[in-house]
Amino acid sequence: MERLFVLDVGNTNTSLGVYQGDCLLASWRIRTEHRVTSDELGLQFRILLSTLEPSLQVTHCILSCVVPPLLNTFVRAIETYFKVSPLVVGPGIKTGIPIRYEDPRELGADRIANAVAAVHRYQSPLIIVDLGTATTLSVIDDAGQYLGGAIAPGLMTGATALFESASRLPQVDMVWPHRLVERSTTLSMQAGILFGAVAMVDGLVHRVKRELDLPFHVVVTGGLSHLIADRLETVHHIDPHLTLEGLRLLWARNTYKPRTS
Repeated sequence: MERLFVLDVGNTNTSLGVYQGDCLLASWRIRTEHRVTSDELGLQFRILLSTLEPSLQVTHCILSCVVPPLLNTFVRAIETYFKVSPLVVGPGIKTGIPIRYEDPRELGADRIANAVAAVHRYQSPLIIVDLGTATTLSVIDDAGQYLGGAIAPGLMTGATALFESASRLPQVDMVWPHRLVERSTTLSMQAGILFGAVAMVDGLVHRVKRELDLPFHVVVTGGLSHLIADRLETVHHIDPHLTLEGLRLLWARNTYKPRTS
């Protein structure tokens, strides 16, 4: 039985999933450790997969990574512990989407996967909002072309910068306050960070719509989407597994045959 292991290595977290055909059997999120070894990763992967099925056999793998120093570590872990060579999302991969970036090699692998899945699942034109370490907007026109987008600091990235730069401001939990105009420092920070993130995303989406004048569908994904997605006024779809689905589709489109050891 064929099982596809998909991994999206981000700056803060790594998303993983196992597909059987087009069915996502299970998914996980783990912290991206920048000093991890391939053996540590391999053992962690085996433990996670065993929660789905003891002795689960991975037959194929696809990997996207936006942390270049970790790429070889992940590849070695997969080759050593699963005896398959992963397809790595990067230059030369078949996406099925015309990419109009000035230098397509600069486009993050996760944004490529998001675009592939969004075009497959939803109607173009599209704005894809990925809420992670960075907040990214990816824009697909009505012809299904990837035009480009915008990159801004992520919600937690901005909050951490505030905690570290202002000595009198405490670190606060990301809990929604009852209103925007609050009467304590902690609640005021929560209001500013969370309502501010919502205002930024909605504002960027409105500006893209004015700039390009297309009837966009807006899809939200990413590890922090659970914090603000349901507060956004511009969102049409919330899809937490969009990147993993994009990786599955990229695998299928490239009909990659892995080398077995």
